[in-house]
Amino acid sequence: MNKHISLIGAPTDIGAGARGASMGPEALRVASIVPMLQSHGLEVLDRGNLSGPTNPWLPPVDGYRHLPQVVAWNQLVHEAVHAELQQGRLPILLGGDHCLGVGSISAVARHCRETGKKLRVLWLDAHADFNTSVLTPSGNVHGMPVACLCGHGPKELVEIGGQVPAISPKWVRQIGIRSVDPGEKRFVHEAGLEVFDMRYIDEMGMRHTMELALATLDANTHLHVSFDVDFLDPDIAPGVGTTVPGGPTYREAQLCMEMIADSGRLASLDVMELNPALDVRNKTAVLAVDLIESLFGKSTLMRQ
Repeated sequence: MNKHISLIGAPTDIGAGARGASMGPEALRVASIVPMLQSHGLEVLDRGNLSGPTNPWLPPVDGYRHLPQVVAWNQLVHEAVHAELQQGRLPILLGGDHCLGVGSISAVARHCRETGKKLRVLWLDAHADFNTSVLTPSGNVHGMPVACLCGHGPKELVEIGGQVPAISPKWVRQIGIRSVDPGEKRFVHEAGLEVFDMRYIDEMGMRHTMELALATLDANTHLHVSFDVDFLDPDIAPGVGTTVPGGPTYREAQLCMEMIADSGRLASLDVMELNPALDVRNKTAVLAVDLIESLFGKSTLMRQ
């Protein structure tokens, strides 16, 4: 794994339906993400926070809330993530709401095109985030990033990475899904997204789920993890704007992260939707940092 880590803060809740994810990057820093990574022998550069438009908190226009501001933030994220990848570093995007996945993953896809790598995206989330302006009940763009990346969305967002679509649905594995809007269900099915929902995880277990999600990775695969903190059960992670009961337990989440670490392929990471305004004494940020530590190789015993 790459030992050179760059943290990029994106303090905005521009795509969300609740305010507060803009405070996520600082909460992760308060929860000691930098010293934790350094304790594993990693060289960490904290690039500080990107600076973009403020949240005007307006109703949707033509099915999108705050589209110009969402586009601006995603362009900033795209350039910042791509710059770190070009320098041979592993970027960790500290969100911010999940609309920023468009900028982050389009940058990773662009880097993969430039370097001839295959891309695998693990989308850890309670939601499929595959809405469009026609399907969305809210107009909140944080419910649309996967659709945008697959070419379904406003021109300004789908074109950010320089290629439309930025990714193929075949490259995505969604894990932990348990809340999908009615119209979105059909769209996910038609697009052929591979979704390991909570029923699948309940029936087959997290180990089998992750074996399938990580199958066929090879030395030429760039593995990107987009970790929405609402992936976790709200009993252990209350600090998110869109809680859905029945998520992975602490142990299931740890196993998920440890198996990703075992693959040795992690090359970029998003940590999204942490909302300190809804948290209890920063416990969700502390848990998120604990899970990120497992992603970077924390284990109870020495493993082969």
